[in-house]
Amino acid sequence: MPEALTPHHDGSPLHVSTQTPALGETVRVRLRVPESFGSLSWVGTRSNPDREPRFNEAVLLPSTGTAEGWQWWEAAVEVENPVHGYRWLLVGSDGRQHWLNQLGLSSVETRDHDDFRLVAHEPAPDWAASSVMYQVFPDRFAKSRDAPFDELRARGELPEWAIAADWSDPVDPEYPGRSKQLFGGDLDGVREQLDHLASLGVDLLYLTPVFPARSNHRYDATTFDLVDPLLGGDEALVRLVEAAHARGIRVIGDLTSNHSGDAHEWFRAAQAGEEAPEREFYFFRDQADGGGYESWLGVPSLPKFDWSSAELRRRFVEGPDSVVARFLGAPFHLDGWRIDVANMTGRLGSADLNAEVRQTIRRTMLEVKPDTLLLGESTNDAASDFQGDAWHGAMTYTPFTRPLWSWLLEPGSPAGGGLGFALGQVPSFTGGDFLAAHLRFAAGFPWRTRLATMNALDTHDTPRFATHARPGVLPAALGLAVTLPGIPVVWAGDEFGLTGVDGEASRTPMPWGSETSPEVAPVLETYRSLLRLRREHLVLASGGIRWLAVGDDAVAFVRESADESVLVFAARAAATLAFDAASLGVELGEGSAADAAAPLYGTARVAASAGLVTLETNEAGFAAWALPGISAPSWSGESP
Repeated sequence: MPEALTPHHDGSPLHVSTQTPALGETVRVRLRVPESFGSLSWVGTRSNPDREPRFNEAVLLPSTGTAEGWQWWEAAVEVENPVHGYRWLLVGSDGRQHWLNQLGLSSVETRDHDDFRLVAHEPAPDWAASSVMYQVFPDRFAKSRDAPFDELRARGELPEWAIAADWSDPVDPEYPGRSKQLFGGDLDGVREQLDHLASLGVDLLYLTPVFPARSNHRYDATTFDLVDPLLGGDEALVRLVEAAHARGIRVIGDLTSNHSGDAHEWFRAAQAGEEAPEREFYFFRDQADGGGYESWLGVPSLPKFDWSSAELRRRFVEGPDSVVARFLGAPFHLDGWRIDVANMTGRLGSADLNAEVRQTIRRTMLEVKPDTLLLGESTNDAASDFQGDAWHGAMTYTPFTRPLWSWLLEPGSPAGGGLGFALGQVPSFTGGDFLAAHLRFAAGFPWRTRLATMNALDTHDTPRFATHARPGVLPAALGLAVTLPGIPVVWAGDEFGLTGVDGEASRTPMPWGSETSPEVAPVLETYRSLLRLRREHLVLASGGIRWLAVGDDAVAFVRESADESVLVFAARAAATLAFDAASLGVELGEGSAADAAAPLYGTARVAASAGLVTLETNEAGFAAWALPGISAPSWSGESP
């Protein structure tokens, strides 16, 4: 039997009167309650300003507030703190209390941690939530016609650390090859392939580091003053960004705020003498404690920054002359930054300057180029650092990637690389487990942070999703990435069906020229079709979400706004789901055609009969249907 309808609220414009509240502003929030829920004696919000509970009673909106079997209640909440949490309380005529927060409905009082949140900090740029991101690892993406690598190799002048490789060579998974093998991709090569990105529907390019370094990944920078000449130098980055902007594609870079390389000019100066100003940039241990220095996870080539240094802040993150600012301005004009190891930045033992560093980065970006995006890497439970005071969104694996893998990968699959699975194994989830894990970790983020958080099937630090995926589940996986709240991410090569058992093995040179092969063409078409779905339906970027049904092998939800709704059905095998037709809030009509549901993608069937909607598929796959927008009442004080 379908589950009973429950009250619903989320942070979308259907339910919150403004997405950008100011401190001290009164925001109106709305709750939808199914008429079948029963009579209520009290409805309202419970906030916690200055850590002291406050209750605000809601009003039932007049006659227009009941539509398609739902009542709409509205409450006023004053934003008294920069991050203002609230939850709903519903009291039945029998006196029973029902609490609603981001995890769902509860019969017992809930924690502040999972509250809905109104955020008065400066918001992400308007374009962030609607973006489709493509991640490029420059050494492995494309080699230009005049690649510096080829010229230097021919003259025998490649850096001494580099192990030269041909584009068709296999990736060496063992040290030193895993970090020293150089294929010679460059930024002009990326520029020459921008038409490929445009054909996918990409409008946001994320480049992993482009600074000089002593590895192929370049997370061990030797300077932040210039672009690596092996990639074409400063001029190549300028050319790339100009060409990308001409195609409507924004470009963000990658900074390591936690560490530099051990060959970095700052670290070399710090080692040269204890009186050097750069000495305070790093954590050097006393000789009594064995000497040496702190580094990222004990890797000596990645010495850790000490952010108590005012001079380090000035050079790197603070003000118009900093590294952060310089590459956002002329002539580079980057559109933002992804910050590597954001969770560890400024933290070591009893020291914790993480908030100060991230807020300084954000403040500098607002001062020099406000319309820019700031993403932070925090691959585990990231929510506590992502409450809107700095990061617009997260590169994290707990709300989406890990639950998705656990549901859609073959049981017992290994989990090499940086995904963070316990004991290196992917657990086996049902659809219900997938939903529970997704909600548990997403609930810690404010709504608008969720909209700018990366929905990645995989990245340059992880195995490729396709390596151990169940047969036929790619459309379901990518379909969920493009239809759940967040920014869908394509890690370069996924659209070619590439595989890899860990992060290094996944950094395969792109197989250009194979686009029309029978193995690659269907995968490319899947990516183009589903990314186009995302681009063509704004509700998938900013609309609310309600989960409708879940089974072991399938899940269903609806993204909704006043203008349109999209019904989503994802399955890992043959499956049937059914739910109360009133759940949709719109009339579908009767019969197998479900007249109001226009198919957008997939071959699954939708039918409406006797008050039930049934979704059915004979195989793994993904389907979406366009529905009318939600008929919502006017906000109180506004004309209908």
